[in-house]
Amino acid sequence: MRRITFDILMATAGLFLAVTLIAAGGLLTWAHSYIGNEVHSQLAAQQIFFPPANSKAVAAPEFAAMRQYGGQQLTTGAQAEVYADHFIANHLKEIGGGKTYAQLSALSIAQPDNAKLTAQVATVFKGETLRGLLLNAYAFGTMGTIAGIAAIAAFVAGAVMLLLSGLGLMHARRVSPAAEILGGHPANGRTPVPASTTGSQV
Repeated sequence: MRRITFDILMATAGLFLAVTLIAAGGLLTWAHSYIGNEVHSQLAAQQIFFPPANSKAVAAPEFAAMRQYGGQQLTTGAQAEVYADHFIANHLKEIGGGKTYAQLSALSIAQPDNAKLTAQVATVFKGETLRGLLLNAYAFGTMGTIAGIAAIAAFVAGAVMLLLSGLGLMHARRVSPAAEILGGHPANGRTPVPASTTGSQV
């Protein structure tokens, strides 16, 4: 195959890949923005605020992770994860005595006249529901963050492919039309005779 043909084919393939990567980067950027906006708006609508950092509500060691967001409104996936796992979960352990909702529910069914246990089940159910919703927001927020990182990687890769394709086209313009990929010989397969060997032989 001629070198110029090879260069043009590789450059064309590189351009196609570059366009694909840039398009993927655009879609990933849109996904990052859309998910981020949805998570923010849904969480902000709940009007949940972190207790002040110096509040007694977060004074215990198990609430240490809460203090970094002291007094802030819960609007991000990262905040949702902290609130769910370091505030609600700790309170639920205290309320349920370390038992899960399923365990408390089974006990309540076995003791239908136990009003205190029934109240525990209701409270733990509400707490676990809220915790689950917050962790879902955290999961979606994480996916949005990953989409943003992937978008940057796609744009960088697309730019690199554009550069390489441009260099390939420039090389195709400079290479001899008759040059082959291997050895650089003309396409007709003949090997040029060096000028120093020409002339009459004795």
